[in-house]
Amino acid sequence: MTDDSDFTRHNEDVSILLVDDDPLILRAMERILSLDDYSYASAQDGVQAVEKLKESLYDIVITDINMPNMNGMELLKHIIRHHPGTGVIVSTGYSMEYSYIDVINAGAIDYMTKPFAADELLARLKRVVRERAMLKKLEQISVCDSLTKLYNRRYFDIKIVDETHRAIRHNYNIFLTFIDIDNFKIYNDTKGHQAGDYVLQTLGGIMTSCAARRGVDWTFRYGGDEFAVLNTKASKEQALQIIERIGAAYNEQKFGMTSLSFGLAKFQRDESMTWPDNINAFIKKADMAMYQAKERGKNQIFSAD
Repeated sequence: MTDDSDFTRHNEDVSILLVDDDPLILRAMERILSLDDYSYASAQDGVQAVEKLKESLYDIVITDINMPNMNGMELLKHIIRHHPGTGVIVSTGYSMEYSYIDVINAGAIDYMTKPFAADELLARLKRVVRERAMLKKLEQISVCDSLTKLYNRRYFDIKIVDETHRAIRHNYNIFLTFIDIDNFKIYNDTKGHQAGDYVLQTLGGIMTSCAARRGVDWTFRYGGDEFAVLNTKASKEQALQIIERIGAAYNEQKFGMTSLSFGLAKFQRDESMTWPDNINAFIKKADMAMYQAKERGKNQIFSAD
């Protein structure tokens, strides 16, 4: 059962952007957020808000509807399109112009009419922050392997598509490594499943610490005793350094006769093939490289390139 504390965030870790063309209202909202130690920034219209969103990530935007240059509904549409991870609370003193249904159907997470009291704003924020933390936690559970805490095969299938497309758009390298635990079945059968699970958990921790560039290196439990690392914005030397560190750290654990075999491949787009075929070829190349490492004696790296 999940504990309620799993869905709790400290207020200072929640970033909020306040958007209103009335400086008095902006100052009032800033004072209210200060009461509960929220981190915030302010903008006087939608155009300023767009610029601030380019500069920083915000969990929540609280915006007025009626503003010059870009109104709140236009800002809402922009955020939904370009910053889907940011929630928007819409506030207005003209409650007859847009109804609650209009605003929620447009994609806002909440709607307030002015004037509102400090207690009302803080209560709404507390609910929104808790709900978003809960959704984030549930999403994390759905894409993570419960034993190793690495991403699971489901997320691998999503991420490899996203990252190969991004690599081609921005013209940088992307490498895929498959990792197989040599002699794992023998170890598991001899030592027992609990000992085998500990090996898998340990490797998961090693991969997380060795491939630690956030948003650049991605680690997965592909299935059973097979794992994967996706390195973006990396040279071949960087990808090799990461998997060499993984292999060295694993061997220090001395799990009996087990070791790691690595197969490394670089994504190379063939424009005569469809995107799904390109990605399948990338996966197959790394997989075949890993089997080459095993056939050549195990406990080594084989590069397909």
